[in-house]
Amino acid sequence: MDRNWRCRLGEIDLVVRRNSTLVFSEVKTRSGTAYGSPAAAVTPAKQRRIRQLGMQWLAAHPGFHGEIRFDVVAVLAGNVEVIEAAF
Repeated sequence: MDRNWRCRLGEIDLVVRRNSTLVFSEVKTRSGTAYGSPAAAVTPAKQRRIRQLGMQWLAAHPGFHGEIRFDVVAVLAGNVEVIEAAF
């Protein structure tokens, strides 16, 4: 549906639809774990921001009815892990 969607509050990496569920995804990439895992970079403050951005996306795209989910896509040294309903 959207990739790198921007508004005044920031950016949502991915917005996709999975059946009747709208998924907002934050993508974090790391080449190693020296600074922690990619998923650990999605702090509570970042989660709040992504939720706010999700509400902004919904306001800009009226008419959606269904479930909403927030995922984290963690990319570490080329390996991809999708953490569904991460927060």
